[in-house]
Amino acid sequence: MIEYESLALLNEPFHKEYIYSFESILKSGWYILGENVKRFESQFALYNNADFCFGVASGLDAITLSIAAFNFEQGSEIIVPSNTYVATIISVLQNNMKPVLVEPSIETYNIDPAKIEASITKKTKAIVVVHLYGKSCNMDPILELCKKYNLKLIEDCAQSHGAKYKNKNTGTFGEFGAFSFYPTKNLGALGDAGAIVCNDKELAGIIRKLRNYGSDKKYYNDLVGYNSRLDEMQAAFLSVKLKRLDEINNHKRKLAAIYLENLKADFIKPSVDADYFDVYHIFNIRHPKRDELKAYLLKNNIKTEIHYPVSPNNQVALKEMFKNQQFPISEEIHNTTLSLPISFFHTEEDVNRVIETMNNF
Repeated sequence: MIEYESLALLNEPFHKEYIYSFESILKSGWYILGENVKRFESQFALYNNADFCFGVASGLDAITLSIAAFNFEQGSEIIVPSNTYVATIISVLQNNMKPVLVEPSIETYNIDPAKIEASITKKTKAIVVVHLYGKSCNMDPILELCKKYNLKLIEDCAQSHGAKYKNKNTGTFGEFGAFSFYPTKNLGALGDAGAIVCNDKELAGIIRKLRNYGSDKKYYNDLVGYNSRLDEMQAAFLSVKLKRLDEINNHKRKLAAIYLENLKADFIKPSVDADYFDVYHIFNIRHPKRDELKAYLLKNNIKTEIHYPVSPNNQVALKEMFKNQQFPISEEIHNTTLSLPISFFHTEEDVNRVIETMNNF
């Protein structure tokens, strides 16, 4: 059986260093906001060419706190892509803001810059772009819109660790870059974890307080904050894996190249462009008989996933909110997308077997 993902196999190369880190922290007796968090924050800021990095509890919290830092008026509108993972939308709602969904490009699956302007109103305060599947959004026209309408820009980088647009890291174009380190990510922890990167000193000071009860000094609270802190253990594990993030990304890019070259034209494959350095957190194809294809692959001992089977506007929690709106491009993607095995532990032989099986479908 070719697994879609196996966290045990994925983390096997890091096992000894994880054990050493665990024992060191256990003996230290310091588990919250200590030297390991500081070390990882410094390393991840450097990796992204950012001035500041703050570890938080999850990717959802990273976006939520990024929005909260601006203290927008309640009911303000924030633009998000209509095919994003639901966490992006939840972060807007948790800040008592109104999410405004904009359709993606059918080629890149990222928010379509040409469709954003029509959704901007006097209440619009920010755009949250999502670099889906490990591909950067088309940032130049988005930055132009932010400048034209004086909008804040938050980047959801949950799937784009190390991805670039015109040689610039995702997460460094806007005011904030929000990262998830969920275990399956290219840079994954051994539990929930996240981080926010930024280059503005004043905003950095707000995030530092917001993640820790609104406090920069113990028992002194300047803001109504959150309890959202990256713990020492996860920070140490992330430092171990960060040293090999480029290796992980390059391995996935090599496997992706094999898929791209050898899969038949029957399958709609990810777009490739010289301006984009894709890291393939997810390698997705599209096919009109997606469910039949998934079942066929499973019958042939190949596991796949669907990211994501239900579009946000059709989720039970959000359906009423978007009941009078149509998102045909988003729904087309959700109805036809299929994610293929492309983990750090997968081999070229695994991928070639997937290709051979798919080409016989």
